[in-house]
Amino acid sequence: MGTRQYDALIIGGGHNGLVCAFYLARAGMKVRVLERRHIVGGAAVTEEFAPGFRNSTASYTVSLLRPKVIADMRLADHGYRVIERTISNFFPFPDTYLKLGGGTARTQAEFARFSQADAEAFPAYESALERVADVLRDMALRTPPNAGGGLRDLLSGIVQGRALARLPIDAQRDVLAMFVASARSFLDRWYESDVVKSAFAFDAVVGNYGGVSTPGSAYVLLHHVFGEVNGTKGAWGHAVGGMGAITQAMAAACMDAGVEISLETPVDHLLIDGGRVAGVRLVGGEEIAARTVAANVGPALLYRDMVDASDLPADFRRAMAGYRTGSGTFRMNVALSELPDFTVLPGKTLAEHHTAGIIIAPGLDYMDQAWDDARLHGWSKAPIVEIKIPSTVDDSLAPPGAHVASLFCQQFAFDLPPGPDGRPRGWDDVRDEVADHIIDTVTAHAPNFKSSIIARQIHSPLDLERKFGLVGGDIFHGHMSLDQLWSARPVLGHGDYRGPIAGLYMCGSGTHPGGGVTGAPGHNAAHEILRDRGLFARMFG
Repeated sequence: MGTRQYDALIIGGGHNGLVCAFYLARAGMKVRVLERRHIVGGAAVTEEFAPGFRNSTASYTVSLLRPKVIADMRLADHGYRVIERTISNFFPFPDTYLKLGGGTARTQAEFARFSQADAEAFPAYESALERVADVLRDMALRTPPNAGGGLRDLLSGIVQGRALARLPIDAQRDVLAMFVASARSFLDRWYESDVVKSAFAFDAVVGNYGGVSTPGSAYVLLHHVFGEVNGTKGAWGHAVGGMGAITQAMAAACMDAGVEISLETPVDHLLIDGGRVAGVRLVGGEEIAARTVAANVGPALLYRDMVDASDLPADFRRAMAGYRTGSGTFRMNVALSELPDFTVLPGKTLAEHHTAGIIIAPGLDYMDQAWDDARLHGWSKAPIVEIKIPSTVDDSLAPPGAHVASLFCQQFAFDLPPGPDGRPRGWDDVRDEVADHIIDTVTAHAPNFKSSIIARQIHSPLDLERKFGLVGGDIFHGHMSLDQLWSARPVLGHGDYRGPIAGLYMCGSGTHPGGGVTGAPGHNAAHEILRDRGLFARMFG
């Protein structure tokens, strides 16, 4: 064992790893973050992908980051700034469009173009989701009760269950429906217009390899609305400087607290001695000692690749063998010479819809078909595409007059079926073909889009795995399904951020409350580490 010893090592310098490191260091622990890549931030980074063009490479928009984390880390002092969207989303359809956001009255007026009944239903729907989202916001920074745990877990379960029990009975019904129902069936209870339902159903397929008719997809819809921006609940915004500005601010806060951050330092294996963590071995062979290790990599990568199977209990090995990953995500960034000119809302001059999330998902059947295609053929014949053009509000990302756009695309299988000739194929064989297909899909709605592209950066599901360590290309570190949520995330019996090996903790999106740039897993894992070390009171010092 090497002589360099730390109180805690963090595997992975993504945002949750940085959050965890900050709280541990603030409590007086000697902490080192070990990041595989040349840049800190994990999937929340800003990189130049063409001369003069920078963009958020993977994660691309902000809402879910917990206000407590922002305040505790004093991120604003380190350059954190978010610009809210004027309207949240713009949905082009073949012969019409819908704008979502800008206030309740404005949204109602939009809905009334398609259904007066839907316009009248919207305030009650908004209120129903907000009541449930408030409970999720409260639960996000609480450790789930551990199945089979002791008195503390029992009391925690009672406290967290009480918040749900205090909801009116109709809200409790909504909670139950959102955990088990499909997004389609949930939205059918509220709305009649397919256009209106589509505006909400899109959230149910973001990072979810499933259709809007898939049971449980309603929860994914809810997961994307419990955030807030600058105090506005449910809002989404753009981090000035891209998502990397957030993690750079976090890194600065960590270093101020005394955290040591090591780049290009990939961890190969955990060292286990007598049933507890003793440190890590790096890819180059160096060993670093620590009696506490917090893993910000996904559970699948941690327990399948970094820990010897012989060091894991048999029941845990079986549970992890069944842990499901794969979000069906294909990510692109493109440099543009001009803004897209949409057939249903013409104009290349900057307008509010260019600053919104531009979502090509025209209809619930379209979204279901996208998933059906992916399961049969590997990718969608008509994919779901969200376009975000951050340079419309942040001109630091592109040269004057030009723009950058993020394309977040669903549904794309990680494992591809054989090609038409019967031969096996992988994403390296078809990534450019699929990228062309995605661009053609956008161009069908904005005819100038393809000709305006100067350069592009492609991240297939396989690229997401190789570049960011996202097993199966899963942006959430694991499916957000009922059997992999709350106390069962990643598996039942280990929902409290503690691994099955003493001293091993999990602090990434594969733990409660799940994916997205929230900072909650990192915050909560630090909470439990400090509790175990008798330093809990210092976390809030």
